[in-house]
Amino acid sequence: MIIDVHAHWGPWFFTMDVAGANLSAMNRFGIGLSIVSATEAVIYDAPAGNRALAAWLETQPRHLGYVTVNPRRPADAERDLRAYLPTGRFVGVKIHTDYTGSPVSSPQTREALAMVAQAGVPALVHTWGATVLDLAQACLDTPGLRVIAGHMGADGYAHAIEAANACDRLFLEPCYSHAPAGRVARVAAAVDPARLLFGTDSTLIDPASAFGAVAAAGLDAETAELVAWRNAARLFGLDITA
Repeated sequence: MIIDVHAHWGPWFFTMDVAGANLSAMNRFGIGLSIVSATEAVIYDAPAGNRALAAWLETQPRHLGYVTVNPRRPADAERDLRAYLPTGRFVGVKIHTDYTGSPVSSPQTREALAMVAQAGVPALVHTWGATVLDLAQACLDTPGLRVIAGHMGADGYAHAIEAANACDRLFLEPCYSHAPAGRVARVAAAVDPARLLFGTDSTLIDPASAFGAVAAAGLDAETAELVAWRNAARLFGLDITA
């Protein structure tokens, strides 16, 4: 069993064809379940994208959704959380700090994360470089908040180690458009294995990138299983067996 905690649904503004790519990529790599955000919601219009994703998820048993939140539009965020989380098809929140121009340390994102904590679901938050440390601090400052550091800081993975060791409610997932040698192995050796997740950034990035990076880390069997699905099932409260 493999759970992909960082995936997307819908076309991108890049020159690429992703129509129908979700299931084909999942089947190719043996991914049993993907948790997706709507591309439209992430890069353009959160309410419209969330609405479209909700309709699509009704016919997709191998996908669950993130409610995308724009921290600069709190009324929209509050309304969408109330509308979609109770359906059971959405199990978390997605916040992209760059596309919304809302750094983790900004008051807007801090308020959005407090809203997420109150909703009782995890948030997948875009991190790059040292921003993962800001996410750890926001998590420490917000009781009950659980966050996934998307890309585990990308080239700032050394900061991700520090962040994960500072806050036991911060989780790391590895997808990245580059593949520095030893990145996943170094992180896995330095943090609690219960805090490691698997994510691909599909359909933006081919899942082969994340699979190769994790395979190259040479994880022991127990840690590999935690990363593949057990940690995600626990974090999102999913009733899943291998």
